Amino acid sequence: MAAIRLRKNQRIELLRDVQLFSGCSTAELGRIASLTTEHLVKAGQVLTERGDPGLEFFVIIDGKAKATRKGVHLATLGPGSFFGELALLDGGKRTATVVAETDMRLLVLSRREFNGLDRAAPSVSRKMLVELGSRLRTADEKLDPAPSFGKRVGPWSL
Repeated sequence: MAAIRLRKNQRIELLRDVQLFSGCSTAELGRIASLTTEHLVKAGQVLTERGDPGLEFFVIIDGKAKATRKGVHLATLGPGSFFGELALLDGGKRTATVVAETDMRLLVLSRREFNGLDRAAPSVSRKMLVELGSRLRTADEKLDPAPSFGKRVGPWSL
């Protein structure tokens, strides 16, 4: 895979098409784009390992990866897909294992860079939280298709 570096405006357009950032302004996308770095990885490389500390977030430019949790296939990720966003928000452990299925080109944003972005443009974090909630619900449904929501109390469930 040839290493063709994206210019900032190309990164902005790539990030605009990423669902996680679809609600961001051009100025917010510009800030994010300026903080990312490009990385090339080979097929078979483990990009994240469930339980490991999460220090960065990834956006796929080219290639495919597979996300699993406890042996359950969660998703096949391709160009425009992202993963590792939870690590940016809480600095906790990885919730899924992601392995490159093909050679890949990625944009990477470290937690340290994200913290600076969060101070300068906190609206980005709020937009990420909405998408994160949706992804967690989807993963939960795959792992437990008929969850028990507990005891009913009044018109809501706990």
